[in-house]
Amino acid sequence: MLGTHYNKHSGLVLGFLFFLVCNIHAQEKQQSPIDLIAYIKNLENRFDIKFSYIDEDLEGLTITIPDNLDTLEEMLQYIEETFRIETEKLNDRYYTLSTNNQVNICGVVLDNFAENTVMGATVEVLGTNTAKITDNNGTFSLENVPRNASLQIRYLGYVTKYVKVETLLQQSGCPKILLAPYYEQLDEVFVYKYLTSGIIKEKDASITLNTAEFGILPGLIEPDILQTVQALPGIKSIDETVSDINVRGGTNDQNLILWNGIKMYQSGHFFGLISAFNPYQTDKVTIYKNGTPSNFGDGVSSVIQMETGNKVPEIFKGGGGFNLISGDVFVEVPVTSNLGVQFAARRSATDFLSTPTYKQFINRAFQDSEITLQNNSTVDDDFIRDEDFFFYDFSGKILYDLNDYHKIRLSAIHIKNNLKFEETNVSSDETNISLLKQGNISVGGQLQSDWTDRFSTHLNIYYSKYNLDAQNVYDNQVQQLFQNNQVTENALKLNTNYILSDEFNWSNGYQFIETGITNATVINEPDFNSEIKGVIRTHAPYSQVNYNSPGNKFIGSIGARFNFIENLNTFQKVLIEPRVNLNFKVANYLRAQVLGEFKSQTTNQIIDLEQNFLGIEKRRWILSNDNSLPVTKSKQGSAGVNYEKNNFYVGVEAFYKNVDGISTSTQGFQNPYQFSGEIGSYDVKGVEVLINKKGDNYSTWLSYAYNKNDYTFDSIVPQSFPNNLDIRHTITFASTYTYKDLKLSIGLNYRTGKPFTEPVEGEEGLDRNYYPPRINYQSPNNSRLPEYFRADASAIYNFQISRTIRANAGLSILNFTDRKNTLNKYYRVNEDDEIETIENFSLGITPNVSFRVSF
Repeated sequence: MLGTHYNKHSGLVLGFLFFLVCNIHAQEKQQSPIDLIAYIKNLENRFDIKFSYIDEDLEGLTITIPDNLDTLEEMLQYIEETFRIETEKLNDRYYTLSTNNQVNICGVVLDNFAENTVMGATVEVLGTNTAKITDNNGTFSLENVPRNASLQIRYLGYVTKYVKVETLLQQSGCPKILLAPYYEQLDEVFVYKYLTSGIIKEKDASITLNTAEFGILPGLIEPDILQTVQALPGIKSIDETVSDINVRGGTNDQNLILWNGIKMYQSGHFFGLISAFNPYQTDKVTIYKNGTPSNFGDGVSSVIQMETGNKVPEIFKGGGGFNLISGDVFVEVPVTSNLGVQFAARRSATDFLSTPTYKQFINRAFQDSEITLQNNSTVDDDFIRDEDFFFYDFSGKILYDLNDYHKIRLSAIHIKNNLKFEETNVSSDETNISLLKQGNISVGGQLQSDWTDRFSTHLNIYYSKYNLDAQNVYDNQVQQLFQNNQVTENALKLNTNYILSDEFNWSNGYQFIETGITNATVINEPDFNSEIKGVIRTHAPYSQVNYNSPGNKFIGSIGARFNFIENLNTFQKVLIEPRVNLNFKVANYLRAQVLGEFKSQTTNQIIDLEQNFLGIEKRRWILSNDNSLPVTKSKQGSAGVNYEKNNFYVGVEAFYKNVDGISTSTQGFQNPYQFSGEIGSYDVKGVEVLINKKGDNYSTWLSYAYNKNDYTFDSIVPQSFPNNLDIRHTITFASTYTYKDLKLSIGLNYRTGKPFTEPVEGEEGLDRNYYPPRINYQSPNNSRLPEYFRADASAIYNFQISRTIRANAGLSILNFTDRKNTLNKYYRVNEDDEIETIENFSLGITPNVSFRVSF
């Protein structure tokens, strides 16, 4: 019984398996493609009919018949739709099959990386004169195309693709045609795109920011130019402002800031917390930390060059938006085919709208201090504060093409800050008032000419004027202080470029710059009146040879700048400044760079920190006089390597910089040397490291900078001590992520504390032999502030309002951990002859939102 039962069930199982295998085999057989002619003969036998056709029309065609087709009519209809073959029934038994050699087709051309539409691609029917251009959606359609023809699809930057018409006919609707981007060979590609989209490290080691392509960075919802550059290794601001950017240990006045070739003496709004340059008009920003081309003088620490769009616009476009501080607009208008206009304007809302962002900025500027006495007790004076503040900037550009070879560009920019700040000490019933008007107005013209295929010139002429008017009213108007700082600069710069061969080109030029500076001070009690004027003229011819080897295995430039400097009635000086920039291939994926430069500058900023004069705006421009302030000169050399493979980048650069001819009055000392005017130098030795991994929708990076920055003053004891900007270690870790139309970013910033000078401990800290008493300090910069840590985040969402109007909304949070970072610490003697400690703190948790439209 057991054996019978086993055999019975075994038979059922084997029968089921046999049925299943046969069924699967039948399905596979039915679903496998078969020759169309063989299938037609099968239909003839199955339905007892005859087909008349030409073998050549059907040869090579295969067909897969779906399971759900049962009738002859369904099968013939499927053949018609699949192959565009016409079937005609002559009678009950005879049918004809004929192909239409002229067919209509359509398609959509896309980028195979992100499937973005490729508009303007050429679609050509090979062997004919028929061709079309894809529209704004990447689509095309062609009529009466031979069905045995092939299409050629071409677009600059993509690999040319060939597609058979028959292949398109076998797909339903308008099928997608994917183009592959064209990639150069490895030794042709060595510009490095890192951090976020729109930031590129060029072959000459400069960094380029393309604002139109800019992605997102932690804490930024708009591409603020001078905030963005601080994401780069070696560039930071130890007081969180854009008006005090420190590049490789240098002070802010050692940065040459250019806007359309015009030197700018004002760079920030709102006490340096916001850049004064509209990012939506700015098209390109270039930063040089070393190896600067010889056509740039001035700026011993860096060059930051901003350029607006330089092509005559073809269509009207623009945009506008607002955040919790200001609103702005920007337009480009094509007047004629060779004449266009750009215009941008921005104004703060701070004089009529108080937002959380504005309140935090005000706290950072005026109420970020904590005062303690020498016994660590806190001074709890009650203050009533009132401020009236606004800023604006507007800029414009006229673009006129005389012809294809000669182009004129006219630019103008106006920047303005107005402030009234009133502070009343309730306990002493004293009111102090500070008034500030700060502005910069500049106009310039450029003529770009291509004289031959090899020879071109660029002429730049500009006028720039910076003015600072400030008034302080102390002790209920008992004492009043007026200060004026005015800078006027005229310049003519001519640059020529001659292409000697495919490998060599030769740049030459001449620059004439005249800079006049006035500093006036008036005090009513005690009576004091001072006005100091000075003018410096600089004649600077220069020359530079650039070489680019075949295959880009070696790229180099060597040049020199010759400065003939004249301060009227004071001194004359000749300075020769060599420049070198070498880039060469070491191995696959690995290139090395060697950079070097000599530079000089004749303008500096005095920092008068003890006069309580509205933060960084107390800085006043002065001229070198070769006596109390010599011409500042620098020497810098660096060497580095760059590795990139599969979107993984590593860059390492070591540098040494010496800057000579600095004064203690320009360095921000807050000890006895602040007003002594000692002349000295500083040396910086450092290493910068950047590691960046990018994917299709993310980017993560870690940067590290090590600086050892020391002063040398022969008349100060000790002669060598840490620089006020000696930040030994700086680390940044950040990441961005894009999901469809949403961009997210988060970042962490860490650095060691800056040096400061403490008083001598105990009663000896105050020297009462003077009136008023003076503070006795320890060795300069013998102490350090606590470590700095800040975490920022931001998000931007892009969306379409209509077919032509795009929009985005952004949210950012600065210092979202609300950490209380000490930015500065100094000491003073109060009315009771006690030493007070003043600590300045960073921004607290600061939110901001924005909304923008563009068309």
